[in-house]
Amino acid sequence: MTLRLHNFFRSSTSTRLRAALNLKGLDYGYVPYALRAGETRRPGYLTKHPQGLVPALELDDGTVLIQSLAIIEWLEETHPEPALLPADPLGRARVRGLAQMIACEIHPLNNLRVLFRLRDQFGADEAAQKDWFIHWVRTTFDAFEQALQDPQTGRYCHGDTPGLADLCLYAQVWNNRRFDIPLADWPTIARIFAALDDLPAFSRAAPPAQPDAA
Repeated sequence: MTLRLHNFFRSSTSTRLRAALNLKGLDYGYVPYALRAGETRRPGYLTKHPQGLVPALELDDGTVLIQSLAIIEWLEETHPEPALLPADPLGRARVRGLAQMIACEIHPLNNLRVLFRLRDQFGADEAAQKDWFIHWVRTTFDAFEQALQDPQTGRYCHGDTPGLADLCLYAQVWNNRRFDIPLADWPTIARIFAALDDLPAFSRAAPPAQPDAA
């Protein structure tokens, strides 16, 4: 199967999907877009993804999958090994809950569209945007750190195998670095991020490692 990943190197949703593809051992063609230049708003891309967002995964028959968590679930169903979710229903619920703390609570409030809206409608300068971003990261990371005190946490967010929650956490920590958010207040998150960054599947997905990062 030929896969084409439409993405942006610094997008956290793109980062989490790149790491998932790497973990599954799937090769893909890398198609970069410059979000600030409006490249995803051009007609050619909007025919693939009407929202004009990244990432999108294009299959060899022209089918385009959108929304990173939905794409990762598709990968899990079509390429089940290595598994990104535990075998037991309670474990799967825990991992999905951790993943959604980041994907549904931090990302929607802090993505580029929201920051631009704060700037354009409310006159938020860069300092105010940074304060907004940090507030919503801290609100969830404080709770995430507490959730990780569960005995089911191992080397990674759930046990000793990286999974869906780790994909989201790894990408968010990289996104936080844009705003100079240290991990000192969240030692478990810091430990897990370091363990993930030691894995080639994750480090190769990191924003600085992408061809459009230069």
